[in-house]
Amino acid sequence: MDAGRRAKIMLVDDNAANLTMGKNMLKEAYEVYPIPSALKLFEILEHVTPALILLDVMMPDMDGYEAIRKLKAKERFRDIPVIFLTSMNDESSELEGLSLGAIDYVAKPFSAPLLLKRIENHLLILSQKEELSNFNDNLQKLVDQKTRQVVDLQNAVLSTVAEMVEFRDNLTGGHVTRTQKYLKVLVDTMVERGIYMDEVGKWDLDFFIQSAQLHDVGKIAISDAILNKPGRLDPEEFEEMKKHVSIGVDCIDRIAQKTAEHSFLRHAAVLAGTHHEKWDGSGYPKGLAGFDIPLEGRLMAVADVFDALISRRPYKTPMPAEQAFKIIQDGAGTHFDAEIIKIFNLVTDRFESISRLHD
Repeated sequence: MDAGRRAKIMLVDDNAANLTMGKNMLKEAYEVYPIPSALKLFEILEHVTPALILLDVMMPDMDGYEAIRKLKAKERFRDIPVIFLTSMNDESSELEGLSLGAIDYVAKPFSAPLLLKRIENHLLILSQKEELSNFNDNLQKLVDQKTRQVVDLQNAVLSTVAEMVEFRDNLTGGHVTRTQKYLKVLVDTMVERGIYMDEVGKWDLDFFIQSAQLHDVGKIAISDAILNKPGRLDPEEFEEMKKHVSIGVDCIDRIAQKTAEHSFLRHAAVLAGTHHEKWDGSGYPKGLAGFDIPLEGRLMAVADVFDALISRRPYKTPMPAEQAFKIIQDGAGTHFDAEIIKIFNLVTDRFESISRLHD
């Protein structure tokens, strides 16, 4: 409440003498609105919002109980504190008023010092609650800001690590960015269609998309001779290349051990460890099949293979998007989860648009 302005108090009573007396008691400390009926109260409330309402119980047309029910039913008015003024002194009447949402009950005739102190105490409590609420809001904003800064920092570190892997082979630049975008398209469309929501519904999707940056982090330990070989890898070289999966999982696990647990690290480990598994069990490193392959890995397989097909590699030229679509579609039920390929078929135009984002 603004310390430089007097609080507005609405005094509602059908007795003119009580209104005059009440106004005289309060006018030195507050801006008082004497109101002769509950009906008139609601007319004035359309234009003025008081700090507190002093409400008589026994009034014609609309009594105090009906008035407070109406106040509490309207979102605009429900938080205005109400003190009942009444000549009734039975316990049941007081209990009814408090049950309906009144903050206090003052018996008539009332003394000026008592009424002023009751109002002062209640307005002080309300002011303290408002200050605490503002403090909590500001504190939450500060926490959110600091959290955002930490998330931005960790995301920048992860992006840099992922870029270091990519920069070792400058022909594959943009792979991380594109696969993240492919994943987002697939997941967003799955959510729209309600596919695999028992799993996806448990994910923090922002963390999941961020985690895709680390799916190939293990390649940082693979020799340049293998990464940049201008031709197909022989069996021994391919076995060495396959080690990037276990190396990547180990790297992510080490990061997780040195920091607070985060969803993106859990997703990252799964993505790194399973994106080369195949639906029919012929993938690596564990030869998982079907639903034994985590959903993250089944999704990443589609994004990763598509981007590999349409990208230039040391051993091949980029493939046209239409041909890549055909290969992905033909892999439904063997290389890929057929349900995910159904989603893929709905978004090929968006994949093609993303595929043009080469560095």
